[in-house]
Parts: sequence; structure tokens; C-alpha cells
Amino acid sequence: MESDPSSSSNGYLFILKGLSLLPIWHYLLIFTTLLICFLYNFLEIHFFEDLFTGFSGSPVDFTYNSSSEIYSAVVSKCRILHGRYSVTPWLSSPHLQTVFLNFFGRPPVFSYKRQLFTTSDGGTLALDWVINSDDSSSVVNKDESTPIAILIPGLTSDSSAPYLKHLAYHTAKRGWKVVVSNHRGLGGVPITSDVFYNSGWTEDTRTVVNYLHKENPKAPLFMVGNSVGANILVKYLGEEGENTPVAGAVAICSPWDLLITDRFITRAPVQKFYDKALTGGLQDFAKSHQPIFSRLGNWEGIMKAISIRDFDDHATRLFAKYETVDTYYRRCSSTPYVKSVAIPLLCISALDDPVCTKEAIPWDECRLNKNIVLATVKHGGHLAFFEGITASSLWWVRAANEFLDVLHSSPYMHEQKQVSKPKAPLDSSIDQSPYINVTQDGMVAALDSEPTTENQKKNK
Repeated sequence: MESDPSSSSNGYLFILKGLSLLPIWHYLLIFTTLLICFLYNFLEIHFFEDLFTGFSGSPVDFTYNSSSEIYSAVVSKCRILHGRYSVTPWLSSPHLQTVFLNFFGRPPVFSYKRQLFTTSDGGTLALDWVINSDDSSSVVNKDESTPIAILIPGLTSDSSAPYLKHLAYHTAKRGWKVVVSNHRGLGGVPITSDVFYNSGWTEDTRTVVNYLHKENPKAPLFMVGNSVGANILVKYLGEEGENTPVAGAVAICSPWDLLITDRFITRAPVQKFYDKALTGGLQDFAKSHQPIFSRLGNWEGIMKAISIRDFDDHATRLFAKYETVDTYYRRCSSTPYVKSVAIPLLCISALDDPVCTKEAIPWDECRLNKNIVLATVKHGGHLAFFEGITASSLWWVRAANEFLDVLHSSPYMHEQKQVSKPKAPLDSSIDQSPYINVTQDGMVAALDSEPTTENQKKNK
């Protein structure tokens, strides 16, 4: 039996006529509901999940060697790490947390005292020391055995970044000396040599650590690295083994495996947002140092880059003399160096980190090394971990400081031993390297803009 086309057409008209009789606000309500559902999933919001648990938060999971004295004697005594992390309710999303940190962050207000450090190749680094706003001499009025915390920024960051200000302020508040070791060309400092830095460039870190140890032989040195700075920190510690004078360290939100991180950040639309944002920052930084970038890199390619990988292909790998971008990522990843870390190291990562994926975390390598404790939290975003209804503090800052405090008062601080360095896991062609970062928060207002003649002699 054949259907009557006219009756089918009349049926559609009848449905359309019925729909036209519905009030417009019904459609607006349906559209709004669908939009909310889309955004809830797209932004990975977990508000209702937190609501159903009474915002009690989630516990910290630990990965460590069963015979680890660092866990049993240090981490086990850290109350914050053995508590629960509860996300700020109105930031119940890794993306909301990460974006809020970068655009607002609510950092504490204080001042830095700048020391310009000259490296042996003619490069210039800015060492920003935390001081009290009302006492410009407070940085030098400490006991010579006062611990020194060296902070290593992440990609596109310098000492003005909100997360670093949170860390620097609260670490100094405990009575420690705190210095941010800015990467080359950042913090308003010009690039003064053809040697750049990259995400695996450890020579500047090594130089700064050795210099500070020489100038402060009685002060224990501790380090905290963030994001790319964490990758540099772990790689440096693995390269040095027992030789480093660093007593203990913390790595926050490390990318670990740069090749996996590169694949991850170009995978989904929301990750591509971070990729484009970071690429734009790198391009702005390149513009501020255009003469040297255009001379050593592919300037046209740099300006047309639409991803970090593009930027690395036209700038970073050329400066570092790597054959391909993948070669650069493999050689500069910190994962192969985890097994050689010989000092107490706490690593903190969020499993919902939208930039440094959990897929890159070297779980087995961390478990095999008795010196490493890996602490993972279900939520937190990238370098955020906001807590409290007002989002005025970062959980990882409190956790890292507590770990360093307990370690400092324990007999498990590392003491430098002159032994042969661990064999590099990969042959590297990185002789003079460079990864370029850009700050989106402006330059640090330094109190001292020029190094003294005495400092220049010491640093050379």
C-alpha cells in the first residue's frame, strides 16, 4: 500500500503549527539547558560530584617504593598531604581553575630585589630575591644557615606569575630566603648571547645552584620547579645524581614526557585552546627579541606558527641544534632521568591537569626510586589547586612547604657527594640550548637594575 504524500506533508505542517504555538521562553529554556549540559561536559565541571560528597574533597594518592625512608620518615608526617584536597566550589573544573589562576590568581603583594647574574657564555639571568616591602635589607639579614629555596618558573612565566608569587611569599613567610631563577630573556632582561634555554636546558640551573652554594656554603639549598620548570628540575637532578648540593626538592605539575604532552595538547578542542594561547605568548616573546630570533631562527615560520610544535620547529630546535622537533622532545624529557635522582623529591600532579596529562606520568620509574614520592590528586588543574570559598590560597603551596619543613628538620636531607655522574640515558646534541618563554603578567619591578662590579666578577 502506497502512502499518500499529501497526508505526510499535512502531518509535518500540523507538527510545525503545534510547535509555533509554544511560548518562546520554552525554547529559550531548552536551549539554555542544552548549553549548560554542553559546557558542563566540555569544561569537565565536577560541581555536582563535589556537592554529593558534601565538598569533602578527595584524598591524595601516593606512589613510592615500599622501602622508601623518604615516605616513611618525611611524607608520612605531612598532615596536609595526608588530608584531603577540597576544590573551591565555584572553580569546580580544571579549566576554570587554570584560567582563573592565569588571569586573576589573587597573588600576595610583596617586592623582589633583583640580582643580574652573568653566565660564562655571556648570557644574563635575573635572580629575584623576596624582600619585605618595608625593609629592603631583609634579604641579607638572615642567619648564614638559613635555608634557601630556589624557584624555577614554568613556560611563559617569570617571577611575576601569580602561582610563583603565592609560593615565594608563603615560603619566605616561614623565615626562609627565597629566590626565583628566571629563564633567559624573561622578566624584562635582554638576551645577551646566542645561548637560549629550552624545556630540557639544565645548564643555567646548574650554574645558579653552584653559585648560590658557593656564596652560602652553610645554607641548605632546596628547589621547587613548576611545569616546564619541574621538568628541568628533575632532569637536572637526574644528571647530577649525588653530586648536587641540593638538599631536597619538589616538582609541581611536570610534563615529564614532552612527546606525549605534545600529542595531548593538540588532541581535543579545549586542549588546543591552551596550545594556541601558549603559542601566542611565545610569539610575543620572540617579537621582543626579534633581532636575535630572526638571525638564528625562521622568522616567517615563527610568526605563522599556530601551535607550540610549530614554534619549536622554527625556533627552539634550530637554536638547540636538534634534527627534528620529536628529537628535541625526546632528548629534553625528564622521564629517562627519574631513575638517577639521588635526593629527596616530592612530585605533585593533578589527574585532571589540562596541560600536562596524567598519561605522561612515569608511575613505575617513580615507584622504583627510593628517593621519590609521587603525590597525585583527582582535581586541581594546572598549577592551580585553589582551596577555600574565596580561592585565596593554593593547596600545593601549603603541601610543598610542609614537606620542605619536615625534610629540613629530619636527618634525610641530601648531602653532596663527589662521585661519578650518572650516565646520560640518551646521547644529546644539546650543547647550547634555548626554550623561549613569555610572561603575560608584565615585568617584575626590580629594585636593583644593574649588577655591581663585585657581583659581575663573582658571576663570571
